[in-house]
Amino acid sequence: MLISPTKQGARMEEPQNFADRLRAGESLCGTLVSLPSPEICELLSHVGYDWLFIDAEHGAFNPQQAQSMLQAAAPTPCVIRVPVGEVVWLKKALDIGAAGIIVPQVHNSAQAKEIIQHCKYAPNGDRGIGIGRAHKYGLDFERYLEKANNETAVILQAESCEAVDHINDIANLKGVDAILIGPYDLSASLGVPGEIEHPIVQDAINKIMTACKEANVSMGFFGVSAEAVLPYKEKGFTLLTVGVDTIFLIKSAAQTLKDIRG
Repeated sequence: MLISPTKQGARMEEPQNFADRLRAGESLCGTLVSLPSPEICELLSHVGYDWLFIDAEHGAFNPQQAQSMLQAAAPTPCVIRVPVGEVVWLKKALDIGAAGIIVPQVHNSAQAKEIIQHCKYAPNGDRGIGIGRAHKYGLDFERYLEKANNETAVILQAESCEAVDHINDIANLKGVDAILIGPYDLSASLGVPGEIEHPIVQDAINKIMTACKEANVSMGFFGVSAEAVLPYKEKGFTLLTVGVDTIFLIKSAAQTLKDIRG
């Protein structure tokens, strides 16, 4: 029997997990990782980000590569954006130990309900039970099964005109922890691709904001720079994704080359 080094009768509090911090409205700053390189996650984990956004939608990731990224980033929590909200991808992302999932292109409440169902163990859902990294390959099996439904963040992306039309129904679903706006896809869906500041795009964003605030659901935003994201932080967005690994590399390399050439 292991003897706790703490005073008898005292209990050490577990650190607050990512999902709890997200629901509490804590400002959480992350950055997007698109290259399947564990070393990139390892480097970024030392910078001080609150979380890392592993992009398996647009990045060339398979589950084994994604797991290696999570292992390299530890203890920084990683949230995986799956390519699609289907059971196989959701199960894989959670079983390898992601702190949560981001699902792109969620257009209506029926789709959102199905995603939530696949992310929760019974009786709250139909997530399959198997041995994996999420519960230390069985060593933490019982505790993980007991806590996973609460400790797994479910983040849905609103990035289409259809999603805006159904945003009240989506935001009010039990199990939705945050709505992440995909500004570029949203602008394309509204017929003005890339024009984030266009009035029609801003009107759609305002509708999403209103629905989230009324439902007490955290709001997320992505931008390639701090300048792009700061206005949304000031509006109450707390799940912040700032920058992309490839853009950091390109901009730094280009600036260094410019400096040396004079």
